[in-house]
Amino acid sequence: MRALIVLAHPEPTSFNGAMKDVAAVTLTGLGHGVEVSDLYAMGFDPVEGPDRYAARCDPDSFTAQTEQRHAWATGTLSPDVAAEIDKLERADLVIFQYPMWWYAMPAMLKGWLDRVLVYGGLYTSAMRYDAGHFAGRRAMLSVTTGGTEASFAHNGRNADIELLLWPINFTLYYMGYDVLPPFVAFGVESGIQYSDPAEIPRRLEGYKNALEQRLRTLDATEPMRFNGWDDWDETGRLKPGRAGYSPFMRADP
Repeated sequence: MRALIVLAHPEPTSFNGAMKDVAAVTLTGLGHGVEVSDLYAMGFDPVEGPDRYAARCDPDSFTAQTEQRHAWATGTLSPDVAAEIDKLERADLVIFQYPMWWYAMPAMLKGWLDRVLVYGGLYTSAMRYDAGHFAGRRAMLSVTTGGTEASFAHNGRNADIELLLWPINFTLYYMGYDVLPPFVAFGVESGIQYSDPAEIPRRLEGYKNALEQRLRTLDATEPMRFNGWDDWDETGRLKPGRAGYSPFMRADP
C-alpha cells in the first residue's frame, strides 16, 4: 500500500507535526510506502484564481471549473497542482492531518482542496460519490482540537464533532473515497487550561499511541456510510423509503 499524508500546520514541532511523524513511521514500519505533503513547508499557494492558468479557456471571465477542465484537457495545469495530483494518484490511503480552526480546517488546506481536486479530471457531474474517481481507495481525517472531548459531544458547547467534520468527510466521499471514521485528539492545540498540566504529556502520548493503533488496524475499520446514486431520485432527493446516513441528509425534516 502507498499512503499520502497531507499536513496543514505552520509549526513543524507542533503536535500536528508529531502526529504526522507517528503516521509516517507507523505505516513505513508496516512496509507501506509513504509520501508527505507538508503544505506550509512547501509554501503551497492555496488561492485559486485566473493567474493560475497560462492558457485560458475564457480570457474575459474567470470560472474555476471551466479553467480547471480546460487545463486538464490540454495538459497545462500549474506544476504545483499537477505534483499533488500525482501524489493522490499513487496513494491507496490519504490521511489529512490538521488542527480545527474556527470550527473548520485551516485555509491552507481548504485552498489545497479548491486547487487540487480538479474539475474535469478528478471529478465531473457523473464521476462523483460512489462513482467517484478514487473509488476503492481510502481516506481519513486526523484532527486536533483546543477544546475537550466533552465540549465536542452531541450536547457540548463546541458542537457535535461528528457534525462539524461531516462536510469534509462528505467531500472525500464525493471524490469516491471510502472514508474511514476520523481520528480526533481533543484539547491539544490550546487546551492546556482544560487539564492538570502534569497530565498533558501523558495525554498527548496517549493520542500518539491511539493513532498508531488505528493505523495498525485499518483493514478492520469499517468505512463511514453515505448515500449513493441509487438512493436519489431525478431531482437529487432521497427516494421514498431510503434512509439518510447523515443528519445533513434526512429522510424526514
